[in-house]
Amino acid sequence: MEVGAALETLNDEEFDDHVARLRLELLTRPNATAALVDAFAAIQEAAYRTIGQRPYPSQLFGAIAVYHGEIAEMQTGEGKTLTAVLPAAAAALAGIPVHVLTVNDYLAARDAENLGPVYRRLGLSVGLVVQDSSREQRRAAYACDVVYCSNKEIAFDYMRDSLVFGHSDHALLRHAARLKCDETMDRALTLRGLHFAIVDEADSVLLDEARTPLVISGTNQRNRQETKIYAQALEIADAMEEEVHFHVRTLTRQLEMTALGETRTDDLAASLGPAWAGRMRRRELVRSALVARHLLNQDAHYLVRDDKIIIIDDNTGRPMPDRNWEQGLHQLVEIKEGVTPTATWDPVARMTLQRFFRMYHHIGGMTGTAREVAGELWGTYDLVARKIPTNRASRLEYLGAIVADSITEKWWRVKERAVHLQAQGRPVLIGTNTVGASEQLSEVLTAAGCVHRVLNARQDRQEADIIAEAGAQGAVTIATNMAGRGTDIILADTVRDAGGLHIILTELHESARLDRQFFGRAGRQGDPGTYEIIASLEDEILVRNVPRIAARLAAMAESDYRARVAIAVMRFVQWRMGRLHTRTRADLLRMDEYEATSLAFAGRN
Repeated sequence: MEVGAALETLNDEEFDDHVARLRLELLTRPNATAALVDAFAAIQEAAYRTIGQRPYPSQLFGAIAVYHGEIAEMQTGEGKTLTAVLPAAAAALAGIPVHVLTVNDYLAARDAENLGPVYRRLGLSVGLVVQDSSREQRRAAYACDVVYCSNKEIAFDYMRDSLVFGHSDHALLRHAARLKCDETMDRALTLRGLHFAIVDEADSVLLDEARTPLVISGTNQRNRQETKIYAQALEIADAMEEEVHFHVRTLTRQLEMTALGETRTDDLAASLGPAWAGRMRRRELVRSALVARHLLNQDAHYLVRDDKIIIIDDNTGRPMPDRNWEQGLHQLVEIKEGVTPTATWDPVARMTLQRFFRMYHHIGGMTGTAREVAGELWGTYDLVARKIPTNRASRLEYLGAIVADSITEKWWRVKERAVHLQAQGRPVLIGTNTVGASEQLSEVLTAAGCVHRVLNARQDRQEADIIAEAGAQGAVTIATNMAGRGTDIILADTVRDAGGLHIILTELHESARLDRQFFGRAGRQGDPGTYEIIASLEDEILVRNVPRIAARLAAMAESDYRARVAIAVMRFVQWRMGRLHTRTRADLLRMDEYEATSLAFAGRN
């Protein structure tokens, strides 16, 4: 505190001189305690002079944990965005390139814009990489002292850089090229190494999004014969009967063909020509067609926009226009929806997010939901999760759960609750799991004359405007996971007096951590707030995973007891899914490490 008080008395020129001296000291002693204290004091003074914010003690505690390579578990609303500035600027002042990574482009752009003045006041440059950034823009951004971007953007940029090396991806070969003053290779790269990563929403980035490997593919020419084959596969799939020819494993989101299904495939494909001659190939084609029919649903897993299939990210609810499913699955969905089929994609590079993040020299992060996955964070990344005390006591209140008999009744109850709270002048945020569900509820509210806005993958370009209005008096907002992690809803003063933001969750997610993150949009920094669950016995988490239990619950009379039992069953399903996802990530990492070792032995990387 004494150091900070002394800096407050300096004029701008004296402060600049102090920062310059501090930078020289950090270049020689980046881990010295005294130097770090001085750095944090200078950074928080720069924040106050530029954006009028001074970090709270809880944010300082979190920043220290991140700087020393830990995961700071900070309650939602505690200001993780400003917390990240302290370790990021301190490392950058020491000459270390810093990547501040988050879950999506919206948050990366927001934080880079809002916090850019702090870095520039310290003489540091700030870059931003988003999905639409060109190669030149990416290269310029990565040359900055601090870069804000999403985890997948930087991982794909690293993979593209790896492709530049081909079979020469070895540190000694690159060093030899530099000794020869050959800068051709360096000019072809966008990144300048993986030094220090600060990961916001660390459990989502490091774990939830790590269940699927990242793949870079090269296109083939679109083949009419191939399109015909995919159409035939869908026709065969339509002739299959669930539970007779195939089983849908909802928990694992997998589909298995039975022996009868394989025989039926062989019989139906017998007259389709030589392309169907291979037994393994035709069975895999039909299995993929069944996945396209029964596991991938419009407005839940993808959108149809401008004659294209746009994948929706399961964790964030955001559209991913530059992502495709591989091995013909994307083309099967395109034919199913009647859009123009694109060319197939052959994978040319593959990597898991686990292997990518473990290549950083230093990594730390923040999240509001670390305790449930603390063991996996340590086992996978050697990262300790440290709980940070809140700045103010939480005033967020849980009002309980209602479990309706049907989805129709659920929407009616949500409508009644939203209209009632809107009349009181309180803002309401209603969470749905899919685009389709958000639009169904929107129709119900519209019919009731309830003014509202919808935030889902279709309205991604309007996200900033919708969030800016979500805390206004009487505002009602329906949102998918897009309004979850990192979303900061600013309340009007009159709203605080009325009781703050109210959250209604209409269906539990696969992960209980996503539920906690959504509830955390209310009651931030000591603000008042309330939340409740209004679910139904027809929700997918029950019907698809435990149908027999769902049927027994439906036979019970509606009561608080039934609601408690139903919620407990849903929580059990979430726990079971969490265990499964943990095993999936572990298996994926083992396979990735095995492949990397095999390729290295063969002289490739």
